[in-house]
Amino acid sequence: VFLKPASESDLFLHSNFASRYVRDSLPRFSMPEHSMPKEAAYQNIHDELQLDAIPKLNLASFVTTSMEEECNKLIMESINKNYVDMDEYPITTDLHNRCLMIARLFHAEIEENENAVGAGTVGSSEAIMLAGLAFKKKWQNKRKAEGKSYDKPNLVTGSNVPVCWEKFARYFEVELREVEVREGYYVMDPAKAVELVDENTICVAAILGSTYNGEFEDVKLLNDLLLQRISKLGKWETGIHVDGASGGFIAPFLYPELEWDFRLELVKSINVSGHKYGLVYAGIGWVIWRNKEELPQDLIFHINYLGAHQPTFTLNFSKGSSQIIAQYYQLIRLGQEGYRSIMENCRENAKVVKENLEKSGRFNIVSKDNGVPVVAFSLKDRRQYDEYKISEMLRRHGWIVPAYPMPPAAQHINVLRVVIRAEFSRTLAQRLAFDIHNVLHELEKVHAPIMTNNTEEVNKGLVETGVKKTAMDAQSEIISEESNKRQKIMAA
Repeated sequence: VFLKPASESDLFLHSNFASRYVRDSLPRFSMPEHSMPKEAAYQNIHDELQLDAIPKLNLASFVTTSMEEECNKLIMESINKNYVDMDEYPITTDLHNRCLMIARLFHAEIEENENAVGAGTVGSSEAIMLAGLAFKKKWQNKRKAEGKSYDKPNLVTGSNVPVCWEKFARYFEVELREVEVREGYYVMDPAKAVELVDENTICVAAILGSTYNGEFEDVKLLNDLLLQRISKLGKWETGIHVDGASGGFIAPFLYPELEWDFRLELVKSINVSGHKYGLVYAGIGWVIWRNKEELPQDLIFHINYLGAHQPTFTLNFSKGSSQIIAQYYQLIRLGQEGYRSIMENCRENAKVVKENLEKSGRFNIVSKDNGVPVVAFSLKDRRQYDEYKISEMLRRHGWIVPAYPMPPAAQHINVLRVVIRAEFSRTLAQRLAFDIHNVLHELEKVHAPIMTNNTEEVNKGLVETGVKKTAMDAQSEIISEESNKRQKIMAA
């Protein structure tokens, strides 16, 4: 609907930047009264989005930011399909079911009489909610059958768990029993976890790839200690859920001998993020149960008002099909060979970043070589500047590297974390190391006048040499030097 004079419309069609739409701010608090041309709407939103960070340089996120053009085409071709309309989109439903081949990566038994079951989710948060609900319902059903109280369920995990576990506990009224981490040991201690288990424990949650430092928790030791406790007391059954959001697509390819999955007797369910190292854009996760018995049937809803009978177990209903199709594309396009090569590249590029940080002599590395390809590091000396300042300075070079405290009981330690994803090349790894070195150099120059204990002597020396330099002067000098460097590089 164009309510403006034709001449102005003609002017807009000639050039968006000569129209009134670049003179008016976009609406922020209420829907506008009149329409605007589609070109103007697109251009204004497009231009504002340029102020966002570059996704590939966002090293705070585990989420995939780049896919092949062929997969992008499939995503756009299916973006208007609602996954829950299974009768209308049977091929999409079939592709979803084929994606459950990932259960074999976790050594699930898929035979004629014993089948692992699973579901696609919006992400690992929803997957964890579904897995937690299955554990809670199964525990409640058992307690009811025994004539025992079932109103005080608890869940045991480490204090390093991501916030989705806290959400599950709060939303579904489950007591969260956390094993506190400690300095030098930033994951759940299996022995302490088992001590917290009692007859009201619905499960123990282990993290295969801690958000804080990428470290794998020792699921096998947890399984063995829990079996011993159950065998000794003989009072209850407690299963294990493995949160493989980050590590579920890494361990099968980099550490195939590591026992963390359904090879262990007490591991009942596993979740994994397709949109992390599953190599799909944000919006897809998976939850797998060892067998049908681990998923209580009274949690599954059966509907028929979409054209055919279909079972459903989700927190939400409508969901796009694009990410499901993209996941299937990646699984068949890359195969095990491709995934293995990508994970190996990620590991090697993480080593490059780590080695360069170690060479600087200024950092302690708190991540592990065996785990998610993450480099987490903290300053050895924080007297003049801290990790937050380094994070802030790196933004000037385009990098998003988060700084944050470790979990309670170790929160006096701040860390910086670099997530190495599939699209992070060796060139970018080397450039990041170079820019971190530059940031350290800049900060040392800024703080050089105050790094001595005798401020008066420093000031006297500056006066004697005819120099009176403030921190602002030093910063200006640094900016000038960096500008000259970049000009020389461009000239070369």
